[in-house]
Parts: sequence; C-alpha cells; structure tokens
Amino acid sequence: QVQLVESGGGLVQAGASLRLSCTASGRTVRTYTMGWFRQAPGKEREFVAAIHSSGITMYADTVKVRFTVSRDNAKNTVLLQMNSLKPEDTAVYYCTTTSDWSRDPLSYDYWGQGTQVTVSS
Repeated sequence: QVQLVESGGGLVQAGASLRLSCTASGRTVRTYTMGWFRQAPGKEREFVAAIHSSGITMYADTVKVRFTVSRDNAKNTVLLQMNSLKPEDTAVYYCTTTSDWSRDPLSYDYWGQGTQVTVSS
C-alpha cells in the first residue's frame, strides 16, 4: 500500500520561505511522477509542480521561478522549496503520485493528508 506523508507547513509572513517534504512508502519516488497540488478554501484543487522519473520538472505559471521541486532518492522523499511566498499561496498542500505525466489531479492515484501553508501579509 502506498502512503505519502507531508510535513513542513506553517504560518509565515509574505516574502518568507518554506520547504515541504513528502516521504513515501510503498512506492519509490524516483520511478514515478511525484506531484504537488494545493487547495485554498472554496477553491478547486490546483496543480503546483511535478517531477518526472527522468528528473524533468514542470510548474504552474503562478509559482514558476519561486518554487522548486526535487527528490532525495536516499530518503525516498520529494521536496518543494517555496521562496518569496505570497498571501495567495495560502492553501493546504498535497503530495501525490502517478505513473502518468500530467497536471490533472484525476491522473494521480495516491494522495497524502495535506499540510497547511498560511502566508500573512
């Protein structure tokens, strides 16, 4: 059974940085696409970033340049480095995985429980 556990969320001021971690069990992160999505209150879940098994990455336009997704294969962990945070980045952030390469949440088959990120102005 695949389990994904996120950590690293919190409350920060605008302009600060946070690093989210997602530790996987039951699936090797370097052999699948690992993605990050977020969901703000009253809004749909939206794509943030993903890293393919080959190492290529893709980002939502709203976070490009500010966020970086990476892997720590030794720890079977996926990281999301978030810099220059803005109040509009406030959301619950979810780690997820798929054998596809997609920005569509329906393509992803396992999800973590989420971690709250709150950015104050």
